[in-house]
Amino acid sequence: MDKVETSLKTTETWNAIPWTKVQRKVFKLQKRIFQAAKSGQDAKARRLQKLLTSSYYARLLAVRRVTQDNQGKKTAGVDGVKSLKPKERFELVSNLGKQTKAKALIRVWIPKPGRDEKRPIGIPTIRDRAEQALVKQALEPYWEARFEGTSYGFRPGRCAHDAIGRIYASINQGSYYVLDADITKCFDKINHDYLLSKLGCCSQHRRQIKQWLKAGVVDKGVFEDTSSGTPQGGVISPLLANIALDGMARLIEELYPRKGRAVKATLIRYADDFVVISPEIEIINQCKTALENWLKPIGLELKPEKTKICHTLRAIEVNGQNVSPGFDFLGFTIRQFPVSKYKSGKTGGGRRLIGHKTHIKPSAKAVKAHREVLKGVIKTHKTSPQATLISRLNPIIRGWSNYYSGVVSMETFGQMDYNIWLQLRAWTVSRCGKASFENLSNYFHKGTVKIGNGRERNENWLFQTKDGLYLWKHTYTQITRHKLVQPEASPYDGNWSYWATRRGASLDVPTRVAKLLKKHSGRCKRCGQYFASEDLMEVDHIQPLSMGGKDEYRNLQLLHRHCHDEKTAEDIQNVESYQ
Repeated sequence: MDKVETSLKTTETWNAIPWTKVQRKVFKLQKRIFQAAKSGQDAKARRLQKLLTSSYYARLLAVRRVTQDNQGKKTAGVDGVKSLKPKERFELVSNLGKQTKAKALIRVWIPKPGRDEKRPIGIPTIRDRAEQALVKQALEPYWEARFEGTSYGFRPGRCAHDAIGRIYASINQGSYYVLDADITKCFDKINHDYLLSKLGCCSQHRRQIKQWLKAGVVDKGVFEDTSSGTPQGGVISPLLANIALDGMARLIEELYPRKGRAVKATLIRYADDFVVISPEIEIINQCKTALENWLKPIGLELKPEKTKICHTLRAIEVNGQNVSPGFDFLGFTIRQFPVSKYKSGKTGGGRRLIGHKTHIKPSAKAVKAHREVLKGVIKTHKTSPQATLISRLNPIIRGWSNYYSGVVSMETFGQMDYNIWLQLRAWTVSRCGKASFENLSNYFHKGTVKIGNGRERNENWLFQTKDGLYLWKHTYTQITRHKLVQPEASPYDGNWSYWATRRGASLDVPTRVAKLLKKHSGRCKRCGQYFASEDLMEVDHIQPLSMGGKDEYRNLQLLHRHCHDEKTAEDIQNVESYQ
């Protein structure tokens, strides 16, 4: 009984930790690292990095992210440990930062999406993952101040849609040649010495990172040395890969500097995939040669079968081969089409017609892979209840359609819905026999669907259960253009009014603060001015708790500290918005 009571108390103690305060304290220190690096004070940044990794709050947050928040939290390393109890988490927090030798990674082979190939993933132990998360908290804000504005992969506040948006902005006003390139086994071949010399951190952190890089891998019981690469699966590996590849865009800018508004060449990178855009094919060829030479000291090279030169508008001939217009990038097909003057895009303030339109759609490969996934789910649940099938399909359909909701996808969405209709009709026939109206009406009904923003849609053949659970269609997802992130913006810059309107509660800041910032568009509710820093914010109760107000979202507002201090009795009594 005593052991059970002790366990319960430990669990309650872990859950009672003020995580909002922990995140806020760590974020403030990360912002100071970012600002020091941005102003070129490297020595100060390193001191702050040491301070952060020795912070109890930072260690708490690192353990929580590894053992509770991350998607692979229950994946075991070579020690076989899959999860930690609250008491063991506290022990791990107290032991983080102590000098211990990193353990080898365990290699797991996972299939690549839409392919028959598999790629290796190296899984560290929970202890090593927590150590990596702690160092990453110190290293990431430093490099966020230095990373190039056109790098989008594995960075906070950035995503694939930002890379696609940057490509669209770069080619929308004309037609261009494109170098569509991929790096061969980027994560597996990065030169360790080159990477370690480029880190820009203190010697203690460099020694830790070197241990993780040299730890080795166990594959089916056989140990292998890791002489190069940053094995995928580690918490810090994507950041290290970005550090190694940082400088590609600056190389292109130095070779072909901007002259006024004219841009000769632009490089846009997402992890190890990148494109170079230029109006001249000679520049594209020179960029390719320059990048190949730049990658050699890192131990990397371009993958010939996945590297091509094309044109956005017309077919061209490269090395004796005809190359069709357009290219695929991150699951999207980007291409321009010649159109009449009535549909043509315009430039120069709308004065000059450019004669074509730029369209970005889901790629044929992505559409085929999605269709196969849906087909496999329907086939697997051939004899399952209708509700089970719907519950399996809806997350897949919603996730895929949300990913492509920022481009020209409605036609593709309609085709996918028709394809699903045919498969579900066949699924119904296999259960009921003949495809008569009476048999189909057991599974398809008339209904009204709420598709967001107060919109409703009437359906005559809605795949729906008698309890009201219905299948979500691709076309229910609204097309909304993605707002491109500012090139030099980072969540660590402290501009909460900007990041709250972009990401809301997904920031590592108190959830209610982020929600209120988004609700009030980053402005003080009293004076209407934008917030310049989180230090100037105060969460205020519209109706004070002493006057019967509740600590709930609709009774909260965000004020400047001086506005909060200057509140009058009349302001306190004004509770109409709450009531």
